[in-house]
Amino acid sequence: MSNAEVNTGYRAIARNLMASPSKVRPVADLVRGKDYVRAVGILEALPQKGARLILKVLKSAVANALYQNKKLDEESLYISEIRVNDGPRLKRVWPRSHGKRDILLRRMCHIVVYVDETANKANRKAK
Repeated sequence: MSNAEVNTGYRAIARNLMASPSKVRPVADLVRGKDYVRAVGILEALPQKGARLILKVLKSAVANALYQNKKLDEESLYISEIRVNDGPRLKRVWPRSHGKRDILLRRMCHIVVYVDETANKANRKAK
């Protein structure tokens, strides 16, 4: 999605999370496009750290949606978009034998979750 395209749903962003994006993306693929209640059930059952991080951001996006629109219900929401982007990398020194060293990269990620109403999902397919 380019910067010109605007998602009409409600969003939540978590930045600089200490998890590798390559490990979080497969978890995000499992819940992309699912309704909120089903996505929460999937994420709570998964043992990965990325599932806990995505669940936290998803609940924040739903709270934002319910705060901004009092008529919404949790069951009427679905994940319209979820992105896991690269964040900054922490560089650490890892000692090796004979006085040498390796660079250890601690990767971070940014997670963006958009939620929208299921009624809007039907309208988008019609367009």
